Amino acid sequence: MKTVDLKPMPSLRSDAEAEHFVETVDKYDLSRFKPVKFEFEAKSAALNMRLPQTLPDAVKVKAASEGIPYTKYMRLVLEQAVSR
Repeated sequence: MKTVDLKPMPSLRSDAEAEHFVETVDKYDLSRFKPVKFEFEAKSAALNMRLPQTLPDAVKVKAASEGIPYTKYMRLVLEQAVSR
């Protein structure tokens, strides 16, 4: 069986770099890619609940570690919980 050397994914910092990458793509290691969900549905409902302060504080820390706003992080957590 022939092994193929896969190139690591480059860091693309602009649309021009991304377009150039797509035009010249070869064999890259895509194993670290994660599926992405795009939010198409309009947000038409609001949620209000009372929680111990430590819980939203922990959510904000976790969201910051993921690099996303905590409200979006909470939406993702809720979507994952109901899709199981």
